[in-house]
Amino acid sequence: MTNEKQIAMTDTTSAIKAGMTGTAELIVGEEHTAPRVGSGKIRVLATPVMINLIEAAALKAAEHLLPPGHQSLGTLLNVKHIAATPVGMKIKATATVTKVEGRNIYFDVSAEDEKETIGGGTHERVVVNVERFDKRVQRKISGEG
Repeated sequence: MTNEKQIAMTDTTSAIKAGMTGTAELIVGEEHTAPRVGSGKIRVLATPVMINLIEAAALKAAEHLLPPGHQSLGTLLNVKHIAATPVGMKIKATATVTKVEGRNIYFDVSAEDEKETIGGGTHERVVVNVERFDKRVQRKISGEG
């Protein structure tokens, strides 16, 4: 890799620093329950919905600092969902940047409802050039790649 490419990749994340935090909140509705999203039979917050909120918190921590034409994509989630949340209760996800290496952003994540911690773990995102990424996807669709 040339130095120019290395500098360009670092520039995409240079404004993002360890300690930056984002949050996202949601009041659990019927549409957020395990039976509705197909992840279980009990009428409580579905794990995939908690994960979605965690990703939303990570986006709020870093996405606004990326240069035009770039966005981050989730590449790894390692989370536990340790407590149930009933319909009608508010949940809050928090994502805190722990480190940035090149195009990769690493987060500690947690989720809580009005009573207790309901989940947490780690999350990683990679920054991509949207135009190049879309071209790669289009090649895949057309059978070229």
